[in-house]
Amino acid sequence: MSFFIAEALAADAAPATGSGFEPLIMLAIFGLIFYFMIWRPQSKRAKEHKNLLADLAKGDEVISSGGIAGKVTKVTDNFVVMEIADGVEVKVQKAAIASVLPKGTLKAV
Repeated sequence: MSFFIAEALAADAAPATGSGFEPLIMLAIFGLIFYFMIWRPQSKRAKEHKNLLADLAKGDEVISSGGIAGKVTKVTDNFVVMEIADGVEVKVQKAAIASVLPKGTLKAV
């Protein structure tokens, strides 16, 4: 059968130049990028929010994650009672508090 097609012989293999650690180095680089760009900032934000919720006290002016601004009148373990207008109080989950405003902000609005 070899009279129709000339036999093809493979060339000698090129010598291996890498040590086999390149994939591990790339994986470590991607891991560092993931840590510094995603994991660390997210855990920092979560820690700050946890501290914000722990420091809530009566009289703080806050904004909920839904955009409702009000003054804290009562704080319990899981809920916060906010006064959003004179005589109008709303009970909101503590985790829904997005930020604490500087004192006097609600009067300026």
